[in-house]
Amino acid sequence: MGLSDNQTIKVVDNETIRQSDNKTTIFEPKIVAFCCNWCSYPAADGAGVARLQYPTNIRIVRVMCGGRVTPALVLKAFELGADGVIVATCHFEDCHYIFGARKAADVHKITERLVEMLGIEKERLRLDWISSAETTKFAKVAHEFTEVVRNLGPSSIKKEIRISDYQEISE
Repeated sequence: MGLSDNQTIKVVDNETIRQSDNKTTIFEPKIVAFCCNWCSYPAADGAGVARLQYPTNIRIVRVMCGGRVTPALVLKAFELGADGVIVATCHFEDCHYIFGARKAADVHKITERLVEMLGIEKERLRLDWISSAETTKFAKVAHEFTEVVRNLGPSSIKKEIRISDYQEISE
């Protein structure tokens, strides 16, 4: 059974703003990767098992399907401190939910327009199709995207978190 929106937001919250801030002068972006349970999540796991190097500032949030990632979840990740967001899903022909990967592509187009309207660079958002066997592709995408976001610098969209906001999310 998959997580509800509120449960997913809690995971994003724990994986972004709860990270300890690096006090060095080098900017290290906080990146949230929404990974499909059936393809890209096993690819990320496989990359770790194979000891492939990829940036440690990628925080993986497992979702049942990439088509489940709504614009609201992506925007909430930015609000909670993410400097970049990856939605990694199955290839169209491999989707366990038949049309989930296509839905992810359609939703990505809408989300891309929304982030631009809000003043967030569209380069801070990436959609990629990664099968469970593509462990090296996962590591490559993680490296490439981290470099892109690092070059963009910190996101200007970060909400000051108050205790009352956190309690609202946790309910």
